[in-house]
Amino acid sequence: MKEKILPFLKQFLPFSVLLFFVQKILVENYFTGITFYYETLSIYLFHFICTLLFFFFLVFVNQTFFDKTGYAFLATGILKMMASVVFLLPLIQSDLTDKKPDVIAFFIPFFLFLLFETIHSVRLLGQK
Repeated sequence: MKEKILPFLKQFLPFSVLLFFVQKILVENYFTGITFYYETLSIYLFHFICTLLFFFFLVFVNQTFFDKTGYAFLATGILKMMASVVFLLPLIQSDLTDKKPDVIAFFIPFFLFLLFETIHSVRLLGQK
C-alpha cells in the first residue's frame, strides 16, 4: 500500500502547493476589486482533503477488491461532486449579486484536482 501512496504524495503535495500559490497571487494582484465569498485557502483545503481521502480509499479498494477499483473511482467522483455542492451551498444562498468569480475560483481547481486524481487512478488501475 505504501508503494502506491508515496509516489502519489510526492507529486500531489507540490502540485497542490503550486496551484494554491498561483491562485492566491492571481486573486490578490489581479482581482482586487472583487470580493470573494471563500478564501483561496479554504477552497484548496477542501480540494486537498477530498482528493487525499478519495485516493486513499481507491488504494484500499485496489488492494482489497482489484476488480472494483473503477467503480470506486466513479463513486468517489460522485461523492466529490456532492461534497462540492454542500461546500458551495452557503455561497449559493448568500446575498452576493455576482457569484461567478467565486464559482470560477472554485471550479478551476476542482477540475485540475480531478484531472490529477484521474491520471493517478488510471495508473493505479494499470498496476497489479
